[in-house]
Amino acid sequence: MEKSKKICVGLSGGVDSSVAALLLKQQGYDVFALFMQNWHDASTTLHGDCEWEEDRFVAEMVARKIGIPFYFVDLSKEYRQRVVDYMFEEYSKGRTPNPDVLCNREIKFDAFLKCAEKLGADMVATGHYCRKEIALDSDGQPLKDKDGNHIYRILAGADPNKDQSYFLCQLTQAQLAKAMFPIGDIVKPEVRRLAHEADLPSADKKDSQGICFVGKVDLPTFLQQKLKPSEGDIVEVYDAYYSENGQYEFIRDTLDSLLADGQDRHARMITDYISEDKAVVRPASECPFSSDKISSLSDEQLMRLALPVRYDIEFEMETYRSGKKHIKKTRYKENPYGKIIGKHDGAQFYTIGQRKGLNIGGHKDSVFVIDTDVEKNVIYVGEGHTHKGLSRSCLRVDPEEIHWIRNDLRMLPGEERRYKVRIRYRQPLQDATAVMRDSGLYIIFDTPQRGITPGQFAAWYDGDEMIGSGVI
Repeated sequence: MEKSKKICVGLSGGVDSSVAALLLKQQGYDVFALFMQNWHDASTTLHGDCEWEEDRFVAEMVARKIGIPFYFVDLSKEYRQRVVDYMFEEYSKGRTPNPDVLCNREIKFDAFLKCAEKLGADMVATGHYCRKEIALDSDGQPLKDKDGNHIYRILAGADPNKDQSYFLCQLTQAQLAKAMFPIGDIVKPEVRRLAHEADLPSADKKDSQGICFVGKVDLPTFLQQKLKPSEGDIVEVYDAYYSENGQYEFIRDTLDSLLADGQDRHARMITDYISEDKAVVRPASECPFSSDKISSLSDEQLMRLALPVRYDIEFEMETYRSGKKHIKKTRYKENPYGKIIGKHDGAQFYTIGQRKGLNIGGHKDSVFVIDTDVEKNVIYVGEGHTHKGLSRSCLRVDPEEIHWIRNDLRMLPGEERRYKVRIRYRQPLQDATAVMRDSGLYIIFDTPQRGITPGQFAAWYDGDEMIGSGVI
């Protein structure tokens, strides 16, 4: 890239963006820093103070130390409209959005980029641990689109413990063309070392946590800005429920029928979760399911396979007499499928896989949320991380929600590919078969995945390259 290009660094006050600015300056680019404020309300943060003011102060000191101009922009209006309001809407429907992915798509590489361009920037650089490359054809020549523009690849960061490519899974080629990731090729300890050598004020600053540009929050308190608390039941689901559940039986039998010859019968699915650090590691080409058998599934079968088990347990009341005076009381009749074990303050405040904040005792193992029903305001839970309702083996991405980073790698209806997939940041990549149909993209995992939640982003990779993503 020409050193004459003017680069705007999104300087957050953290060590990563600080070193990104330092490296670009050392490489001879014309660099300036732009700090953006996206949130004003400190009442919802756990610290209860204006963290952004401290971040701005540190960012400005870093810019002075490096010797680059420093600017400030308030994007709180755009952030609330494009990120926070979306969060409220999704949670109100019982879904769990990822604000960091949205922040990159809607703010950092859209609203922020436009501000940077008004200040004369040709490119925007961030402190993300990921890499960007020009895609090459089989002859090693740069690939270009129909308009003659380079086609770019998003690659995982060199530091496997800090790879942040997942957060960029919704970027377009137009956004990538303007993006730079200066620290994508180095590891976090090296970033800290460079910061210390340069005596940057952010050298020892802790990594940010919580919601992007909001900070670490108490999520229920944050959501209560627009979502009102409402008391409802917490229902524990027993194993007996699954013995007579048609959807559960369909998933089990269908996955069992897809097993390749030579595989142990009875597919490991939602009944047999294995922790990610103990999961069986297979060669990328080795799949427990037969490709031909997957291809034979109809769209209707795939759609049903991707549906989670839902819960509808009715509890009847009965009267009884208690004590010496035989006072008449009422109670729930014993139910073989489940039991009401507590109360919550709103189903919209909980997400699948959550175990904290339930305030439930009396169990040997941890209790996890396995489903929420915001219409009935009921939370369903199960005991233990191997509970039958906690994991799933298949998910579906609606056609309108599928995002391909490169159009030349789009899957066509009827096509199948082997990818590695993650559904949350820091999750190890999981082997899966992607099946493209007119009804959507279906992802069938080799091993069951814990806590698949509507509203999350699934991102799929071919080796180090992120190929696409979509909302579950």
